[in-house]
Amino acid sequence: MKTAFALLALTLAVPAGARTITVATGADAQEKLQEALLDAKPGDTVQIAAGRFELTDGLSLDVDHVTVRGAGQGRTVLSFRNQQGAGEGLLVTSDDVVLRDFAVEDAKGDGIKSKAANRIVYRALTVRWTGGPKATNGAYGIYPVESRDVLIDGVTVEGASDAGIYVGQCENIVVRDSTARMNVAGIEIENSRHADVHGNLATHNTGGILIFDLPNLPRGNGGDVRVFANRVIDNDTPNFAPPGNIVASVRRGTGVLVMANDTVWVRGNTLSGNATANVMIVSYRNSFTDTKYNPFPRHVQVSGNTHGRSGFEPQLPGGPQLLAAFGGTLPAVLWDGAGADLGLRVADAKVLSLGMAQGAAESTARPVPATLDAPAMPERAAVVLPPAMELAAK
Repeated sequence: MKTAFALLALTLAVPAGARTITVATGADAQEKLQEALLDAKPGDTVQIAAGRFELTDGLSLDVDHVTVRGAGQGRTVLSFRNQQGAGEGLLVTSDDVVLRDFAVEDAKGDGIKSKAANRIVYRALTVRWTGGPKATNGAYGIYPVESRDVLIDGVTVEGASDAGIYVGQCENIVVRDSTARMNVAGIEIENSRHADVHGNLATHNTGGILIFDLPNLPRGNGGDVRVFANRVIDNDTPNFAPPGNIVASVRRGTGVLVMANDTVWVRGNTLSGNATANVMIVSYRNSFTDTKYNPFPRHVQVSGNTHGRSGFEPQLPGGPQLLAAFGGTLPAVLWDGAGADLGLRVADAKVLSLGMAQGAAESTARPVPATLDAPAMPERAAVVLPPAMELAAK
């Protein structure tokens, strides 16, 4: 019955007379591909043939109910190494769009960005910067922002100078079965609510999975995030973010970071090989003027994770002295010490408090073992996306 309903929903969502517009490689591929995206009508599919497309400018789509599909992540490659501008490889500003089965390389700006694009599906995509980790790489690989109903499924991102998979100011989000490696932040959920992040691999980034809120953005009060059944391992790449970027402060060897967010479950993950900590729970430390902003982490629950080796080379002031004091390895969970009575619970590992008040300088740190034992919160139900989105990801 559910399948029949989903098929009906998909049928009603796609207008009659839908076309497939095929674009092949060649000297005029830039013009033909952008022309196809401009000429597409609701219900159409822009089919990008197998091959390598050498593009000199970014692409854009502003038509609802369009599918952009390649022949496979390893078979259809959109290369922007000769891109003249500094914008995205592909920008989407329309609803009910499906992007799948192709790769984007070496965009001057972000790899694939969608803005105010509701019910968007990113499926089986690769975004990479082929020159390795560099500050001149684009900031974000997969980048939905200001949207409702976002599905990121089976994507791979490498080399982003901010976040490989970034979801910002969105509502109702699923990020699953994806790989983020050699980015500054592997997966980042920022100023967003109702997110499920599961089944992913975050490895060889500076930090694996980051859940946080920032002030002075159009949408704040992020939270209600479940981070579960992920592998967050060996995040060991030195931070290569441009100076001044907020993630430039992420410490090499951070597994999962929760900052200034409300109601977060971190459970059932495999966490190992993260030199600073497997989990960090911290407040926002910079000054701010946003009167609605809450800089503290609230109702963060860490339980049922498998903790492997961590805390063996902490990127913290006085790191060598800390190691000596704690026998060569720090506890798997670090807490900055702010927000003690705000529902913080760690049930599966030892905790080291850095003893710092919110906004205080790092020189004020007074590290001591700590216990975070707020009552357990009932976990909310899974995020449910519209049936048509799930069908599009099959």
